[in-house]
Amino acid sequence: MRILVVEDEQGIAAFLKQGLEEESFAVDVADEGKKGLELALSGEYDILLLDWMLPGLSGIEICRQFRKEFTATPIIFLTSKDTIDETIFGLQAGANDYIKKPFHFEELLERIKVQLRPKSGAHSQFSLGNITLNTETHQVFKEAEEISLTQKEFALLEYLLRNKGKVCRRTRIIESVWDIHFEYNTGVIDVYINALRKKLKLSDQENHIQTVRGVGYIAKEV
Repeated sequence: MRILVVEDEQGIAAFLKQGLEEESFAVDVADEGKKGLELALSGEYDILLLDWMLPGLSGIEICRQFRKEFTATPIIFLTSKDTIDETIFGLQAGANDYIKKPFHFEELLERIKVQLRPKSGAHSQFSLGNITLNTETHQVFKEAEEISLTQKEFALLEYLLRNKGKVCRRTRIIESVWDIHFEYNTGVIDVYINALRKKLKLSDQENHIQTVRGVGYIAKEV
């Protein structure tokens, strides 16, 4: 799970990043509003934690603009504002929850888990041709045959299917699947893509995982 923290207080941002990474989340941090909105609109995150008052662009404005593109991604405001009117204002802007500073990390963690908990009827199954992937049971099938994948192979396939029809850049794949945020030889992606193609027995006629030369990969119906 990937979390974007938009917080200009360095101490709080560092505290959140360390704590959430220890809970096995992948965390990106932006310390001002415009950068925060740019990252949010990449669509790479499972949940946003937004400070209300930010330089460049307020958390409220980030929330409003983000909601125009992404309606389902949870947003939690982190703020010292706590009046009823302010709470309502934040929720009306599109936030899902609201926690007042200072807060206990354990409480925030539970609120995050609540927002990330699969909702009734939530989309947990993805398909690509005759391939299906279920995130709840952690199973992959090609027609009736179950395909055994390693944890990293499953994560890579899930990332591609969640972004089906979109070009997935190598840098974003390495960040999202391997949680690597520095210059790194992305050749490891090719190794795993080849392994996926073999395990899924993709023929030339079933070229569902295609290479976009110089850019990355795309999962698409053929």
